[in-house]
Amino acid sequence: MSLTLATTGRVLAQLRGDHRTVALVLVLPCLLIGLIAWMFADQPQVLDRFGPMLVGLFPLVVMFLVTSVATLRERQSGTLERLMTTPVRRGDLVAGYALAFATLALVQAVVVVGFALLVGMDVAGPLGLVVVVALLDAILGCTLGLAASALARSEFQAVQMMPAILFPQLITCGLLMPRDQMPQVLEWLSRAFPLTYAIEAMTSLAAGEEWAGVRGAVGVIALFIVGAALLGVLTLRRRTP
Repeated sequence: MSLTLATTGRVLAQLRGDHRTVALVLVLPCLLIGLIAWMFADQPQVLDRFGPMLVGLFPLVVMFLVTSVATLRERQSGTLERLMTTPVRRGDLVAGYALAFATLALVQAVVVVGFALLVGMDVAGPLGLVVVVALLDAILGCTLGLAASALARSEFQAVQMMPAILFPQLITCGLLMPRDQMPQVLEWLSRAFPLTYAIEAMTSLAAGEEWAGVRGAVGVIALFIVGAALLGVLTLRRRTP
């Protein structure tokens, strides 16, 4: 546990000094939500409908990008190779990275949800659950980024992984069209993607659902987080070949 916490502290110290990354994580989602609220200022129902979806979407996308690039940078710089010659195990490294980015994700979830409410988004369900789901979405983005970084050999390739992994989910998650109106094959496919359940949980909470109405979707998100983290452990390499 001490090795995990040491890794967490090191990554957090690096993030504190990276002001552009902090701005990307905290400012960009708020800026995008603010632009949508401004565009549809005379149609508040638009923000009420799409705001919860975006609150679930933006943390996942941003944390995926930040985590995949940061992990790949650690491998390219030789940091991972040096660490893995010490008693630190792969599980300690992945857990440390995940915990560090989860801490950043918690701050992001609170800031993004708070800003969305500030600019006019209405949520009928429990506000605490909205923050929890936003946090889980961000952690999901972190673990998916950790797993995806193993497939990339450069930061450019890490960025390329984002559309390959996330765009199919964006199309089928219900953001563009209700899932029950999609062709049946696409509706079946959407059930295999974690973003579907993130959007489902957020829209249900916005509509007034309590914990009983979203626990299934939240459970699936948690399973995807565990699966992606395990994949990250199994595929973690010392350095990029």
